[in-house]
Amino acid sequence: MTKGNQSIPTTGSIIFAYLVVYIVWGSTFFFIEKALRSFSPFVLGSIRFIIAGSLLMGYCYFKGYKLFAKTAVKDALFVGFLLLFVDMAAIIWAEQYISSAIVTIIAAATAIWFVVFDKPKWKENFSSLPTVLGLIFGFLGVFMLFAEQLFAQEGPSGDKSIKITAMFVLVFGTIAWTVGSLISKYSKEKRTLQMQKRGEDDVHVLVKTAWQMVCAGVAFTVVASINGEYARFQIQDVLLADWGGIIYLATMGSILAFGSYIWLLQHRPATEVSTHAYINPIVALVLAHYFTDHHVTSLQIIGLFIVLGSVLLMNWNLYKNNKKVRVYKRAKRIKKLRELASHSSIPRIMALSNFNQKHEKRKEHL
Repeated sequence: MTKGNQSIPTTGSIIFAYLVVYIVWGSTFFFIEKALRSFSPFVLGSIRFIIAGSLLMGYCYFKGYKLFAKTAVKDALFVGFLLLFVDMAAIIWAEQYISSAIVTIIAAATAIWFVVFDKPKWKENFSSLPTVLGLIFGFLGVFMLFAEQLFAQEGPSGDKSIKITAMFVLVFGTIAWTVGSLISKYSKEKRTLQMQKRGEDDVHVLVKTAWQMVCAGVAFTVVASINGEYARFQIQDVLLADWGGIIYLATMGSILAFGSYIWLLQHRPATEVSTHAYINPIVALVLAHYFTDHHVTSLQIIGLFIVLGSVLLMNWNLYKNNKKVRVYKRAKRIKKLRELASHSSIPRIMALSNFNQKHEKRKEHL
C-alpha cells in the first residue's frame, strides 16, 4: 500500500510541474531575444545545447540508464536534427529581426502543419468541421501577422524585407518540427521491430532527449564554425546578464521544463498537458510587452487569440473524446434526470448510471 501511495504524485508537485511548463517554456522566447545581444544565433544554440545535452547525459549516466542502442540513438539524432536544430535555429535567427511575441504566435500555429502533413489522418481531419475551421482560422491568424509586417509604416523597406524573410524562415522551422514529430510517430513501430530483431533494448526517454540535444549542439557548433560566428565571438564582450540567460535556457528551458513535461505525461491526461500550447504564447507576449523595446500591437493580440482559437478547434475532437469530459457530461445528464424525475424513479436512474459506468469500463478494456 505504501509503495502504491508513493507512486501517486502530490497535488503540489503537479501544480509545480504545470507552472514550470506554462511559464518557463513561455519565457524561453524572451530569453533568446535578450541573449542575442551578446551571442550570435548559432553560437547561442551551440552553447545552449552543449550545456543541456552534457548535463542531461550526465544525469542519465549517474541514474544508471543505458546510454546507447544503435537504432534508438540513430532515430534520436535524426529527430533532434529536425526538432532542436532546424526549428530552434529558425527561431533564434528570426528573433534577431522580429519580436519574440510574434515568434511565439507563429510557433503556436504549428498545429496547422500537423493537420496538413499528417497524411494517414487526412480523411479524419478534413471530414471534421471543427478541424477544417481551425485550419482556416490558423492560416488567417498567421496571414494577419505577415500583413502587419508587410504594411508597417515604421522603418525603411529593407527592414520590412528582412522581417518578412525572418517570418518565412520561422514558418519553415515549424514545418521541420512537424515533419520530425510525424516521422518519429510513424516510425515507432518499425523501429521497435528492428530493435527486437537485433535483440536491442530501448533506451529511456531522457537518454533519447540527451542525444537529441547533443545532436543539436554539434550541428549548431559546426555551422557557427563554418560561417565565422565563433571566429568573431569575443567572450569578454558577453554581458553577465546574457550568460545568465543562456544558462537559464539550457537548464530551466531545455532540461527542467522538458523533464516536467515528460513527467506530467506520465501522470496526467495528454489533452490536459497539451494546454501549455495556449499559455506559452500569452506568457511570451506579456514578457515582450513589458520587458523589451518591441511594441505589442492590437493586431498581434487579435492574431494570437485567432491562432489559439484555431488550435482549440483543431484539437476539438481530441478534447471532446477525453475520458474526463465524457464522465463530466454523463454526470450532468444524471443530475438533470434527477431534477426532472420523481422521487420514486431515482433508484432506477441510479441503476442506469451504474450500468453505464460498467459499460464504459468494459469498452475501455476492449
